[in-house]
Amino acid sequence: MTSAQKTTRHQVCTVTVMDTTDPDIRFDENGVSNYVAEFEAFRASLPDTVTRDRMLADQIATIKAVGKGRPYDCVLGLSGGVDSSYLAWLAKEWGLRPLVVHFDNGWNSELAVRNIEEIVNRLDFDLETLVMDWQEFRDLQRAYFLSSVVDIEVATDQLIQGALFRLAARHGIKYILSGTNWATEWLMPPSWNYRKQDLVNLRAIHDSFGSVPLKKSTLYGLRQQIWYTYVKRIRTVSLLNLVDYSKARAKGLLMEKLGWRDYGGKHYESVFTRFYQGYVLPRKFNVDKRKAHLSNLILTGEITRDQALAELQQPTYDEELMEEDKAYVAKKLRFSEEEFDKILSAAPVPHAHYGTDAEQRKRFMAWVTLLSQTRNMILRRG
Repeated sequence: MTSAQKTTRHQVCTVTVMDTTDPDIRFDENGVSNYVAEFEAFRASLPDTVTRDRMLADQIATIKAVGKGRPYDCVLGLSGGVDSSYLAWLAKEWGLRPLVVHFDNGWNSELAVRNIEEIVNRLDFDLETLVMDWQEFRDLQRAYFLSSVVDIEVATDQLIQGALFRLAARHGIKYILSGTNWATEWLMPPSWNYRKQDLVNLRAIHDSFGSVPLKKSTLYGLRQQIWYTYVKRIRTVSLLNLVDYSKARAKGLLMEKLGWRDYGGKHYESVFTRFYQGYVLPRKFNVDKRKAHLSNLILTGEITRDQALAELQQPTYDEELMEEDKAYVAKKLRFSEEEFDKILSAAPVPHAHYGTDAEQRKRFMAWVTLLSQTRNMILRRG
């Protein structure tokens, strides 16, 4: 096999645990997937330690300077998971003054609520909980299930982004701290999720299967991105990318310093996400996101391939709890058991089937390019 070819048989990367359940994966003659070389190229492009430390110090200083004289200098979304919880700890260490925000979409686990309370109390941060209008949100989640698209979490993730930007604008805050990071989230096949900011896609799905008007939901698409980014000048910064981030060390620190307790899986702080990633994705879409998450940790050297393979031999989570979650999700979304089983066994449908904002974004980028070229031409002539 030549370098980076696709394969039609089942194959597992000999370095990571990614396999051909990712339809776009490619392997070289040694069975190494394309992700290995791509990650090495990515890591080689990162700034060195000295540069990174300077960038972090500069960013923190800027956030403090811009927020001087205000009650808060940044907004920090807190789910209770490892990444956002560790970021909250670091924010305190750096002397930042975040307004901590938790987005309650009706699916918080008791453990998530406890972790959030412990963190804000021990760090002495102000917490604002944004409660989603349940009638609208339930209708939107039902629509996503009925649509059979792979990324049901768009309903939550898009509204979280919209809520954070809206809150920042209301308080005059110019920075949103994000827990996203390459150390644990660099690797994710495009076919396993979908762009969170595609409001055209969300509206099309809801128009097709929903019935409750989305009047209170904090929708976030291209128009909102332009408004908050270019007009309100609000920026999202991923400071975890500028530190030596180890998930294992972060967990240990959180448990020791903040009384944090583990959920047993990435993003399992949400009952819904636990069921979606642990049941819906593997059974309906043949997607086990643990393969990507574990492969990411292999590439960063945090775990070995053997450890990852051993983890994949275990169920995505407890089978009894899985069945309890299934019944709970169906009841809460007002699906009968028979209807829910039919939905979960229906054939997957691509997001693009319902329409996307691709043309809108293409036109916008063409406009940005033209504007930039015109500006440069004027500067040269001047």
